[in-house]
Amino acid sequence: MRTTSSLIFLAIALVTLGACRRPAATQPAANTNDTAAHEAPVGGKALTGDKFYFSGMIANNLPVEMTITRDGDRLTGTYFYPKVGKNINLAGTIDKDGNVELKESDESGKDTGVFKGKWKPATDSPDTSLSEIEGKWSKPDGSKETAFQVFQQPITFTTAVRVNPKVIKEANKAKHYTVDAEYPQIEGDARFDGFNREVRALITKDVAAFKTSETASETDAGTETPAETTDSTLDVRYEIRCATDDLISIEFTEGSYERGAAHGNSNTTVVNYDVKNGKKVALADLFNPKSNFLSVLSAYCIKDLRDRAKKDKDAMLDEEMMKSGAAPRADNYQACAITKKGLWITFDPYQVAAYAAGPQHVLVPYSALKDILKPDGVVAAFAK
Repeated sequence: MRTTSSLIFLAIALVTLGACRRPAATQPAANTNDTAAHEAPVGGKALTGDKFYFSGMIANNLPVEMTITRDGDRLTGTYFYPKVGKNINLAGTIDKDGNVELKESDESGKDTGVFKGKWKPATDSPDTSLSEIEGKWSKPDGSKETAFQVFQQPITFTTAVRVNPKVIKEANKAKHYTVDAEYPQIEGDARFDGFNREVRALITKDVAAFKTSETASETDAGTETPAETTDSTLDVRYEIRCATDDLISIEFTEGSYERGAAHGNSNTTVVNYDVKNGKKVALADLFNPKSNFLSVLSAYCIKDLRDRAKKDKDAMLDEEMMKSGAAPRADNYQACAITKKGLWITFDPYQVAAYAAGPQHVLVPYSALKDILKPDGVVAAFAK
């Protein structure tokens, strides 16, 4: 998952979990991105009024959401912290080289901070047409400077809807655990109600299971840990891989740490949702019957991982782990997100590489799948 995945994994390893992402009730109604704007040269002039939806971090541990309208060299918009939910106004400029300066201001118009950075192609993204902005945030006088990085989200809704992040945050001192979880809700159109219920149920169920597990472990005989031991944690962040009027693909990264353990764990869950038909999309739904699609996916992924290992001796990819973790079994390909460029497959830590290597990602382009994809399936339009 680009640097965001790396941030999440690093946070888990440091037992300080945290990572990306999501707009609030007062943001501009439509979250749309124009393809022509994506393909413009970096720092070049975009079409008038193009809107871009960004998600990322400030200081490596504060998730933020931005909606920016780009009109030539002028930038306007808002950003907010999901845990707060209050929009902060933004206005600034971008030059021909992609250098960005965005001043934030409060309701009275008083400047409260400034973002200075570079608008450039996104790194580690399955969609090379997307952008990111990376740089420094500071107070207006230059004090309290800290790094920020936000990534463009592939949102192309044509109706007046917004993606609103919901936050579940809880700290239980008595039971020694904390929960910090985010999940998206699409507001403004009843067609997305089914998707909203699906992801809400998924995350609330995971949170409940974590809390139940922590409560049970406290009562088990012989499981006492020293009082100074770091609390157990559950941290859930999400990434939008595709968001159209008819199809939503969301990738959740769940980081957990059990009190007293040597290190945390990370796992990925993907929800692909067919808005038009009001149901989740299973991986098999994308392919022709009896197409042996798992073997095709497996062959592509293993080759990609092997090529990666040859190019980078420090990749920590393991041949035997790859043969097992990327074998043509359904459980190996549960974290398969739909993008406009192909299927974005995540292999969690320990699946194909050492824990320290973090999660591994492979983009399987539709060109490699064209002979087995359903011609009338939900990705048929992307595969043309």
